[in-house]
Amino acid sequence: MILSNPKVYTVESVTSGHPDKVCDQISDAILDECLKVDPKTRAGAEVLGSHGLLVLGGEITTSAKIDFEKLARDIYTDIGYKEDLKIITQIVQQSPDIAQGVDTGGAGDQGIMYGYATDETEEFLPKGIVLVHKLTYGLENLRKKGEIPWLGPDGKAQVTIEDGEIKTILVSCQHDEEVSQEEIRKTLIEKLIAPLVEDVSKIEVLINPTGKFVQGGFEADAGLTGRKIMVDTYGGLIPHGGGCFSGKDPTKVDRSAAYMCRFAAKNLVARGAAKKCLMSVAYAIGRAEPVMIEALNENGESIANEIRDKYDFRPKAIIERLNLQAPIYRQTAAYGHFGKPDLPWEKIES
Repeated sequence: MILSNPKVYTVESVTSGHPDKVCDQISDAILDECLKVDPKTRAGAEVLGSHGLLVLGGEITTSAKIDFEKLARDIYTDIGYKEDLKIITQIVQQSPDIAQGVDTGGAGDQGIMYGYATDETEEFLPKGIVLVHKLTYGLENLRKKGEIPWLGPDGKAQVTIEDGEIKTILVSCQHDEEVSQEEIRKTLIEKLIAPLVEDVSKIEVLINPTGKFVQGGFEADAGLTGRKIMVDTYGGLIPHGGGCFSGKDPTKVDRSAAYMCRFAAKNLVARGAAKKCLMSVAYAIGRAEPVMIEALNENGESIANEIRDKYDFRPKAIIERLNLQAPIYRQTAAYGHFGKPDLPWEKIES
């Protein structure tokens, strides 16, 4: 738990073309398309991709009429993949047993959700997390802008921080068959890594450690919605108690309460109530009031009194305060759900 400064830690990120992230983006694109028509949509959209097969499943209750198969193909192509997919769709309505508790304003599930903020960076996130997302997002930008024509959509990065300084940077990128590893290393150091760090010579840089990364996406590996929850949140530096985010409408507190925890933590740090803040909240299914709300500062001291009168953690109140029935979710499904300034839970209140 990163309330004090750890001597050493490692965090990772993946590109939008990583198979798990492809699934997350399709799940959230489905949610967005439903919310555009019906803000009251209830969704738990799940996606599985594996070697030419894409399965769309889960529960959705909405008045929107969506061609799920076409939407999934469009997202896959937009990410950068060209191969055809066999698509199976098995999406049903939400269970009425769950709906009866949610309709009255209760939480869509039990669980514990966390949020975190630190004054270490302007994004209010740890230095390593900010850098590792910039590396993977940088890979995508270099590919889509055509600056590195041999890059493929799949890729990963990892950063190790020791005593507050960058110790190791690892980048793995999908690439064309004919390009040499020497060229890959030279190009990525020059165009991706050097613009982001002060002195590359002082850092251990690992590029494609296996020596080859030609196959990527569903051709190389299966993907599944919700399998990159640490990449989505705080890199494993704080607990993750609830489920994943992608594909879930905001009545599901796995998502909305985690956003509210981040919102509260960031605002506490922004106004100087703490240098670091770890928020936690817990719910019972069908009940609106949380069964627990806690906030800890960098010393592990409770500062929950700073939030009780300022932040309402009932699900309906969260949805209204953060405007979570808007179609804003696909942008969250790659490169982390936190630190992007335009998202409502990232706003600093005056």
